[in-house]
Amino acid sequence: MRFLFLSCLLLCLHPAASSGQATPPYPTFGHIVREDPALDALLEADAQIEVLASGFVWTEGPVWVRDSSYLLFSDAPRNSVMKWDPDEGVSLFMKPAGYTGIGDYGDEPGSNGLILDPEGRLILCEHGDRRIARLEPNGGKKTLADNYQGKRFNSPNDVVRKSNGDLYFTDPIYGLPQKQDDPRREMDYCGVFRLSTDGTVTLLTKEFARPNGIAFSPDEKTLYVAQSDRVAIWKAFPVKKDGTLGEGQLFYDVSDQMGRLPGAPDGMKVDAQGNLFATGPGGIYIFSPKGKLLGRIDTGRPTANCNWGDDGSVLYITAEHYLCRIRTKTKGNGW
Repeated sequence: MRFLFLSCLLLCLHPAASSGQATPPYPTFGHIVREDPALDALLEADAQIEVLASGFVWTEGPVWVRDSSYLLFSDAPRNSVMKWDPDEGVSLFMKPAGYTGIGDYGDEPGSNGLILDPEGRLILCEHGDRRIARLEPNGGKKTLADNYQGKRFNSPNDVVRKSNGDLYFTDPIYGLPQKQDDPRREMDYCGVFRLSTDGTVTLLTKEFARPNGIAFSPDEKTLYVAQSDRVAIWKAFPVKKDGTLGEGQLFYDVSDQMGRLPGAPDGMKVDAQGNLFATGPGGIYIFSPKGKLLGRIDTGRPTANCNWGDDGSVLYITAEHYLCRIRTKTKGNGW
């Protein structure tokens, strides 16, 4: 089954991807919605959403591996981490990737958000195993955190690393087989947590019904958190000197778009100037640091996450069954 799965994926690539051309003419879809002239500084007038690969169930958590110039991303329903190489196309990187138990574990057992630590080790939010884990260079995984005060997490969803090494992550119920009604659930809330470098887990807030994407501003004085619920919002929290959060403020509300456009607030990333690229109903919303909507990358389908790659100016997008990218005029934070 694994070989058949990979064959189907490779067939879903544009034929030119395996023809030996250096820059294959990938198919495109969607369009750019411009809300403010300031968007012109971030995206070219003719910017296009390129489809690099398709045939997945639900793509998530893209991360660019700089040392080797390839992309990793999750296919949560297939319990897999996939690899996309500009020269070689798609291949299976790891399976199982989020659930190592026996038997079936719902419809999203695999990994979700992915990041790399400074040593290049892959850190995964794992739905089925309900933990934050790290792939070790000598083989196997190390559990970094799987509980708070003795109670297992619901299903860690997305994670961001602070410059001091602390990990901030969200813990909704999307990875539990029966979601909020799952009998395996040990917490009666969905939290936002911090995992400190000494291994301490701190609950930062439990005010969200469904916390999802998470990102820092470039100066790390603000933490953004998305909520993928009927009240579909992003909030901005001041980060205190001790790493905990102050009172959050509403950053933007798209509740009126839920059901009208595909998708919900999910993963997000920040560029070097502090502009927020946040997935939501209808694709990726682009906000100024002050919360002004500049425009939207309209993919036309539910869009889960995004991340910077190549030289930092290419935004890779995971949208439903697809892996996509769009070239920008900015660079990601940290590039």
